[in-house]
Amino acid sequence: MNHDEALTLLRDTLTEIVPDADFAGIGPDMNVREALELDSLDFLTLVERLSERAGCRIDEDDYPRLATLSDGAALLTERT
Repeated sequence: MNHDEALTLLRDTLTEIVPDADFAGIGPDMNVREALELDSLDFLTLVERLSERAGCRIDEDDYPRLATLSDGAALLTERT
């Protein structure tokens, strides 16, 4: 998976969790949890779905790397 594919996967998965998510106002280095007001359950759902769809394990130690779109895409690119 390349960076663009990982970014698309991340955005698509976030859109499923927050259907009215507007990525136009979210820069690549903005905190996604804050920008989309994700609570803990939403975030765990994100981790679960990303792990399943990307076919890679995402551990609790990796959670900080899912804070931004840029870092999340980099993590997924590395793991796939």
